Amino acid sequence: MIPAPFEYLRAHDVAHALDLLREHGDEAKLLAGGHSLLPMMKLRLARPTVLIDIAELADLDYVRVDGDTLAVGALATHARVGEAELVRAEAPLIAHSASLIGDPQVRHRGTIGGSLAHADPAADLPMAVLAAGATLVLEGPAGRREVDADDFFTGFFTTALEPDEILVEIRLPRRAGEPWGYEKFVRRSNDWAIVGVATVAGRVALANMGSAPLRAAETERALAAGAGIDAAAELAAENTDPVSDLHADPAYRRHLARVLVARALSSAPG
Repeated sequence: MIPAPFEYLRAHDVAHALDLLREHGDEAKLLAGGHSLLPMMKLRLARPTVLIDIAELADLDYVRVDGDTLAVGALATHARVGEAELVRAEAPLIAHSASLIGDPQVRHRGTIGGSLAHADPAADLPMAVLAAGATLVLEGPAGRREVDADDFFTGFFTTALEPDEILVEIRLPRRAGEPWGYEKFVRRSNDWAIVGVATVAGRVALANMGSAPLRAAETERALAAGAGIDAAAELAAENTDPVSDLHADPAYRRHLARVLVARALSSAPG
C-alpha cells in the first residue's frame, strides 16, 4: 500500500516543531521513528497532509536521574530504553517491556514517545507506563504541562495531547528493587498482546482489555485490603470492555486477564 500524498518538513528543534504544528494545524502529524504512523498511513487509516520529522531533535533523546524520578526523553529509542543500565536498575518494568517490542530493527528506530503518543491499546509501553505510575510532560505554545499516565490515554489511539503539543519527556518513579511482573499472551513473540499485564508497587495495568490501557482497579483494591494473589486476580476483568476480533472474543480475553494477572503477581522479579 502507498500512503496518500503529503508534504514532508523537518524540524530543527522543539520550538520549530511547535511553530510548524501551529502553522499546519490538525492536518499535520509528527514523525519520529515512524513504526506506528507509517503503517497506518499505508493502510490509509491516517492521512495527514503534512509530516513534521522530529527524529533529529537530539535534546529529546536522553535517560537521566532527576531526584526521585527517572527522566526519559521522548525520542529515546526502544533499544536505548531497554538496554540503559539506569532504566534497568531504576525502572526495570519499563526496560523489560521496551525490550519486547517488535524486532531489533523496530527497537532501534521506534521511540518511547512515539509509542505512547500512538496509544495502541494492545501495545507494550502504554500499559507499562500506566503500571509504573509515570508522568508525561507535554510542551505546547503555552509552555509545559504534566499529565499522569492515568489521564493520558483517553481511547482508541487517542490521548490528552492537543494538536499543537509535543510529548517531550516521560518521568518514571524510581523503583529499584521493587517487585514487578509482566505477562502477555501473543501468537508470536514480537506481536501485540492479545491480552497483556504489567504490575509494580501494587498497581496493575492491562493491555487490550478496552479502548485504552487501563488499571485493574478491583484487583488493586483487593491486594491493598490483604487479599491473596488468586483471589485478587479473579477480579482482574471487572469493569473492562475487551473487543472481539480474529484472535479472541471478550470472554476469552477476560479469562486471559485473570490468568495473566495471577502469573504477573506471582512471578514478580526484582
